[in-house]
Amino acid sequence: MAGKKKEASLQVSITNQEQWEEMLATKGLTVIDVNQQWCGPCRAVVSLLRKIKNELSDDLLHFATAEADSIDALEKYRGKCEPTFLFFGSGELVAVLRGANAPLLQKMIVEELAKEKLVLDQGGERKVVKDTGLVNDEKKEEEEEAPQQSENQESVIVPANKSYTVAIIKPDAVAHGKANEIIMKIQDAGFEILAHEERTLTEAEARDFYQHKAAEACFEDLVRFMSSGPSHILVLSQAEGSANVVPAWREFIGPADTEEARREKPESLRAQYGTQTLFNAVHGSEDSDQASRELAFFFPNFRTASVMEQDGEEEHVERTLALIRPDVARENRENILAQIHKSGFTVALQREVMLTEEQVRQFYFQHVEEDYFPALLRSMTSGPVLALALARKGAVDHWKNILGPSDVNKEKSPDCLRAQFAGENEPINQLHGSASQEDAEREISFFFPKQRTLAVIKPDAMEEHREKILEEIHASGFSVTQLKETVLSRDMAEEFYKEHREKPFFSQLVDFMCRGPCMMLVLTKENAVEEWRAMMGPTDPNQAKATSPKSLRARFASDILHNSVHGASNEHHAEEKIRFIFGDICSDAELTSDGETDRTISGDPHSVNPCIPQTGESDDPGHSN
Repeated sequence: MAGKKKEASLQVSITNQEQWEEMLATKGLTVIDVNQQWCGPCRAVVSLLRKIKNELSDDLLHFATAEADSIDALEKYRGKCEPTFLFFGSGELVAVLRGANAPLLQKMIVEELAKEKLVLDQGGERKVVKDTGLVNDEKKEEEEEAPQQSENQESVIVPANKSYTVAIIKPDAVAHGKANEIIMKIQDAGFEILAHEERTLTEAEARDFYQHKAAEACFEDLVRFMSSGPSHILVLSQAEGSANVVPAWREFIGPADTEEARREKPESLRAQYGTQTLFNAVHGSEDSDQASRELAFFFPNFRTASVMEQDGEEEHVERTLALIRPDVARENRENILAQIHKSGFTVALQREVMLTEEQVRQFYFQHVEEDYFPALLRSMTSGPVLALALARKGAVDHWKNILGPSDVNKEKSPDCLRAQFAGENEPINQLHGSASQEDAEREISFFFPKQRTLAVIKPDAMEEHREKILEEIHASGFSVTQLKETVLSRDMAEEFYKEHREKPFFSQLVDFMCRGPCMMLVLTKENAVEEWRAMMGPTDPNQAKATSPKSLRARFASDILHNSVHGASNEHHAEEKIRFIFGDICSDAELTSDGETDRTISGDPHSVNPCIPQTGESDDPGHSN
């Protein structure tokens, strides 16, 4: 009980419009965790807030939680799962943070409190901001309400056989009059400019765009620099349309460190036009996923990776969530999977999960008050649920059509899947499909949260194959969230491979791992552990060449010891090795106020991970990893 009282006093709970208006009259800095009623506030940051409050001990600092569902002023925040913190200086919005980024949250609280005290003490002007995330939402709503306006806007379409990347000619190069010269060199190198816009970023836009660098020491300098003057924003492809433009552009611009660029890539753009790491003239997307996010950031009307049908309509490759409930999964799993493949779907992700009652209530939060919910709850907790992420053009609608109506009538829809696999005297159907694209991504994130794994590029691959391996890691959709190049000491190598200590090859393995630099990486992706292991291939390169000829070990390894790369054997092993190499870095496993691990889904600390970690045996004979 004492712990609950302490938490309640730390964050004032705002649950209606009247309390919200009272908050706006509060003097000082108020940091508000905006949340949805069904998931509650972000528990992962409570201990951090308490620590900050105790350390600063300032009466002008206040913390609160606010339910978007019941407060009129927060209507635009309803239905958004991403953690959002609003900073109000004496009732005026001065900053916004999305995501539970603990180091950045702490930094922003300290900085905004100092700014607010300066305003109160010296009567300076308070810098009020708009939530750019909501501004973008409003623009989308305006486009939906006025389609005749959006039809008049120019729309550039990238065919499915073309890749793209976002390039920025930064303020330093523009200020020195080099933009046109750089653009000419880009075109001469064979890049095709699909879109081009000159614009000056606001601080808020720069902060949002470089959010992935928020924990770095140079972040504030980067934000100030990128908002200091006009930039040129370009979308690039390659004229032939078949190559992956992302690594080609990164090769063309050279390393981020201009000294390294001049030394290693003297013909690169950064070597020619950059002056230092921060002022390095140009930007390029790190991978295809980042290119997509950056494209949406700068060109929301830009259309990509679409196929033009004969009737002129476009279809996009989508994902949707399919659930095969326990009763039908036990007997008809293979039959249903066969029909899924026959219907043109690719099973992108697959997992069998035992759900708790709490997790079912979270997933079906919109249905908990319905008469049929008790039967649904019993069904979903009666055994393993088979969760599938299905991919194809028009996946959401196509899967819904195959499923048939949720209220199954075998006479009206005898051929639909729900009719074929309906249970006897069951009030609920046995198959689930996402209702919309938005629901699909939320539901896929629920069952397939982002996962981390540790990857190592070993000494034998560092000199010749490092860049190619890194390029393929990015091209495969992994995010590199931590990276460290190091030479292992003997003690570190022995500890790293401690599970093999009693095996005869242990000493030889340790000697090899200490002989030169290796690269340690934390990779993040859905199903990251298994996907990285599949990408590596079997331990023995001879076996890899026979069974997985495109794998990294098949192409780059020389023998079973010198096998180029390492990967964790399961999620638990991955987290243990990540902690050993990188320490307690900020991750999807945040700590609650009592020190227990609170696993999150796809970066959302409001959720509870429903998935059982898929553990597996190491692909021994020992130096397999």
